[in-house]
Amino acid sequence: MNLLPALGCGAFVAMAEPVAIVVLRRLAAIDVPNLRSSHSVPTPRGGGAPIVIGLVAVALLMHSAVALTFAVALTAFGAIGFADDLFALRATVRLGLQGTASFGIAFLLLHRPGMGASALLLAAVGIALWLISFVNAFNFMDGINGISGTHALIGGAFYALLGAWRGDVLVLAMGAAVAASGLGFLPWNAGRARIFLGDVGSYGLGAGLALLAVCSLIHGIAPEAALAPLALYLADTGWTLLGRIRSGENWLEPHRQHAYQRLCDVGWSHQRVTAATAATTLLLCVLGTASLTDRPVLRAAADLCGLAVLAVYLRSPALLARTVSLPEAA
Repeated sequence: MNLLPALGCGAFVAMAEPVAIVVLRRLAAIDVPNLRSSHSVPTPRGGGAPIVIGLVAVALLMHSAVALTFAVALTAFGAIGFADDLFALRATVRLGLQGTASFGIAFLLLHRPGMGASALLLAAVGIALWLISFVNAFNFMDGINGISGTHALIGGAFYALLGAWRGDVLVLAMGAAVAASGLGFLPWNAGRARIFLGDVGSYGLGAGLALLAVCSLIHGIAPEAALAPLALYLADTGWTLLGRIRSGENWLEPHRQHAYQRLCDVGWSHQRVTAATAATTLLLCVLGTASLTDRPVLRAAADLCGLAVLAVYLRSPALLARTVSLPEAA
């Protein structure tokens, strides 16, 4: 498989970000800090636009029906995100647009001769709910410098390896492109953030990674491996929302109760939290590969280890807060 399109995507993103900074400032697409923010300087948002453009170009170069579905998904979710970056859409409008796009994408992906109407509808509902859920999870987790660019790099690279192992050209190519786009964006965001992904970037990357997971599952990749790069984002978002619902809070309201945000609250820097979450995701990917073997005992042990790793991650802010408070109490 020729990886030149993926490399071109990464180079385009890296070179387009300075232009995006200027354009977004003129459009007044600026993220102004507030009480929930993890940054203190007004910063342009919408830096994911070059990522979406680059990924759509790679998908269109592949000339296949599934690749066209990727292009449609990236364009649709990127457009919704960019509109939100510019105009701050109401939550109901945003969710309605996401739902409409997700169902359309699901039917495009599943459309094939001989598939019954009821089976098609059921599968489409499942894929649409998955797309909406993970796109929003990715958006919720994009709250500190470098975290989502790093996870796009790791997740894309892992899917590219799965595609190479399975002989799936599409998963290999799109995974490599997602990884390259994340790498191209990181110099502008990982240290002193000069630009943020914005909703256009988090929606676009979220949709791309969610579809890579679906395609991996459709082509026979075990669920543990297919979901391993996304597991930390899913666990952090799901556990946080569950806690807010159980405590009677309005879970639709913005907040900063995610595990990665609470790690920042106990004194960790953005870079340290990003490194910790990246290392956790890499470990989960390694454990996920056990599901690709024919050794059920190894697979079960790896699954249990993965769950334990996620539990430790989710509990880590409380444990660290306790250790920080001990000297004060003494």
